[in-house]
Amino acid sequence: MTIAQAAQEKKAEDVLILEVGALTSIAEYFVFASGDSERQVKAIADHIEHTLASRYDTTPQVEGTGACTWILLDYGDIVVHVFRSDVRAYYGLEHMWADAPQIPVPDAPLLHTSLSFRQEIKPAIAGRQTRR
Repeated sequence: MTIAQAAQEKKAEDVLILEVGALTSIAEYFVFASGDSERQVKAIADHIEHTLASRYDTTPQVEGTGACTWILLDYGDIVVHVFRSDVRAYYGLEHMWADAPQIPVPDAPLLHTSLSFRQEIKPAIAGRQTRR
């Protein structure tokens, strides 16, 4: 199951994956997802965290669970941003990374951390033209 699929299982909207590794040392990939309420934002983030913990035995650094308008899950090479829709529009964070290639969500391979992630995703996108 992918991060994107886990988000979509909780009815996340506008799921977007950006390959930002060439633009920043923060991470290789950013994943963005939106929910309509704080409760949904929390449910999306919790489901992603549970899915990756059960499948890959990995735990992220988590920020933003107090207000639940923007929750960040930091898996090292992958940073997941789960926003309430209006907060995502206000910050426009993905627009700061407009030069980053987008990975189509239906085609996104399993997203997990570190070397195994790089080994899985690089071949999956090699030779394929990405959208901008």
